[in-house]
Amino acid sequence: MTEARGMECGRPSLRLTRRLAGLLLAGTVLAALPALAQQTTSTTSMTFPTPLAGTGSGTTTNGEVPGAADGTSTTTGADATTDMDATTTTRPALSDESAAALADEGDAFGATERRAERLNQREGNIDGSRSNFGDPYEPTGIRVGTFILRPSITQNLGYEKRKSGSTSTNRTFSETGFRGSLTSDWSRHQLTINAEGIYQRNISGTGETEPRLRLNSDLRLDLSDDTVANITAGYDFERESSSDPNAIDGASAQSGVNTYTGGARVTRDFGLIRGTIGAEIERRTYGSATLSDGSKLILSDRNYTEGTVTGRIGYELSPALIPYLEASVGRSIYDDKYDSLGYERSHSTLGGRAGVEVDLGEKLRGDLGLGYRRATFDDSRLAALKALTIDGSVLWSPHRGTDLRLGLATTLEPSTAAGASGYVSYAATADLTHELRDNLVARLSSAYTLRDFQTTGTTDQSIYLVGAGLTWDINRWLAMTGDVSYELTRQSGTSDTGVTRAGIGLVLRR
Repeated sequence: MTEARGMECGRPSLRLTRRLAGLLLAGTVLAALPALAQQTTSTTSMTFPTPLAGTGSGTTTNGEVPGAADGTSTTTGADATTDMDATTTTRPALSDESAAALADEGDAFGATERRAERLNQREGNIDGSRSNFGDPYEPTGIRVGTFILRPSITQNLGYEKRKSGSTSTNRTFSETGFRGSLTSDWSRHQLTINAEGIYQRNISGTGETEPRLRLNSDLRLDLSDDTVANITAGYDFERESSSDPNAIDGASAQSGVNTYTGGARVTRDFGLIRGTIGAEIERRTYGSATLSDGSKLILSDRNYTEGTVTGRIGYELSPALIPYLEASVGRSIYDDKYDSLGYERSHSTLGGRAGVEVDLGEKLRGDLGLGYRRATFDDSRLAALKALTIDGSVLWSPHRGTDLRLGLATTLEPSTAAGASGYVSYAATADLTHELRDNLVARLSSAYTLRDFQTTGTTDQSIYLVGAGLTWDINRWLAMTGDVSYELTRQSGTSDTGVTRAGIGLVLRR
């Protein structure tokens, strides 16, 4: 009886203890509900995508999300009905194969969001992925840190025949060349470096070799959505052509010409108005020419440095059509105040042009402008060099696999002859490429250059060039090339000069 009474007496206290524990638990749950709701909202908005069919817990064996009769995922919780856009994402359930593919790739939707933040298109995958997709004959490149390197080496065997009047020479030569590009794969800004070089060695016959080296770099800085800056630098080496009016007559080897360039420009969009301001500096030096008797002729009096400032303003009639006005001012200063003939060759230049930029995508794009340019020399004995200018380039693709490139350029070239200011060079080029097959490309090229001498008593000079070639891609690493061309130089009062070239070679690329 005593034990029974003790149990009866203990029941109220036990019931009271249970009630107090229940109230305490309920209070804890109520206090945690806001934090739990906030955590649910944050988790729902940050977790992207929602659970997919067949990929883990929360799905049934038939591939549907529990609680969704139509096979779509749903979100439940305190905030599910208050802000559907911010907290839920509804998608059709995926098949096991599709879900597995997304699981292998990781968070595909998150990757899409990250790609959307990039200002540059990501460079193509290297090796494996590109082996299965895209052009099977396109080199894959080599990833070097955050850069993509695409190198190639060429070995050619060439033949050249040069005929001037009754004099004819020919040579067989070996030509080794390299070409490469290094492009950054950054989400913002971009650096591009291009290099090209050619080395020739005569195997038989006589004739002047034509070595060449070119390096160019361009750093694009995306300062803002509307402002882009470009910083450029370059180096170019080539041997002066024997047909150039400033070449040394009778020289067995013409002078080597070194050109160093550097510049910067900034482009900004002000609504429909686009403005560009840029500055460029060029340094050109000349090596010694080798005469027929083996002696050297120093040409350092032709060395000069030139600086140019250019401004352009355009109006966007449409994203594909932007007419513009451009003006430039420059100054060329020679190392020697007087050249070997006693003339001051330093000069100032002024120029302006009006043109239009066209961008219709892959089918048609280009830039064409008409203008006027004038060079005034420090020496009063030298007349001003002036010309109407036409400059531009156009790329037209009438259909896939066929590209036509047209180019026009006008330059003022100072002279080295006594009493002569120089000449105006008008150049027009056309290059047509056509894919005969996926791995066989045919090329046709032509060029015309008119050298307009403004000095009395000197006749104009015309240069014609035609060429054809084939490139056969054996695979993505190896290609075979073949080229043939003919160049004709005509000038009244002198003998015509014709140069025939032919070559065949292999290209090893990566």
